[in-house]
Amino acid sequence: MTKSILIIDDDDMLCNTLAVGLRKLDFDAITASSAEQATKILERISVDAIVLDRMMEGQDGLSFLKKLRSDNNNTPVLILTAMSGPENAIDGLSGGANDYMSKPFKLQELLLRLNNIIKNRPVAPDDSTVLTGLIFNGEDFFVLNKPGKKQVLPLSKEEKKLLHGLTNPVGNTVSATPMVIKRLRNKINGVLSDINIVTVRGTGYKIIKTKI
Repeated sequence: MTKSILIIDDDDMLCNTLAVGLRKLDFDAITASSAEQATKILERISVDAIVLDRMMEGQDGLSFLKKLRSDNNNTPVLILTAMSGPENAIDGLSGGANDYMSKPFKLQELLLRLNNIIKNRPVAPDDSTVLTGLIFNGEDFFVLNKPGKKQVLPLSKEEKKLLHGLTNPVGNTVSATPMVIKRLRNKINGVLSDINIVTVRGTGYKIIKTKI
């Protein structure tokens, strides 16, 4: 199935060259010369990934990305920018990017990184049920005890990160300290009897449904 990529960059030559290169590799490449134009495009369609420049006229790339994430849009984003260095990369990744790549770049490396972030795309967080009775809305996990009734599952930052890893997608095996696993398991078992966290010998832990 052809994957769609939205390229957002105000450098028309780079944008078009990248689009042509991706199309030759069987991607459906869409271009936008500004964050504002990209916003209008994303109001009409969804894409598999976004290649985003940081320095653009009008709304800059990082502000666009933060707004995207605040709107619970979980589309994988690869920042492609001339702003190199670890501090800039940290800013981009902290702002919600899935990967960060400096210009100039090699198309083959960009392709590998795009395929990686698409492959590891998180479950859409728009109130989607990740397990029966357990719901993630983009910020918090909720327990659905009765139809239409949900309550926040009180988790520490560490426990929330762990549960997100276990359910993103369900079946993931993750590593964690036994203490954090025990705390999270107790909280889940206390409200949901058909969900448990089990040990995968030599690998880590995963979350399962114990009743079908």
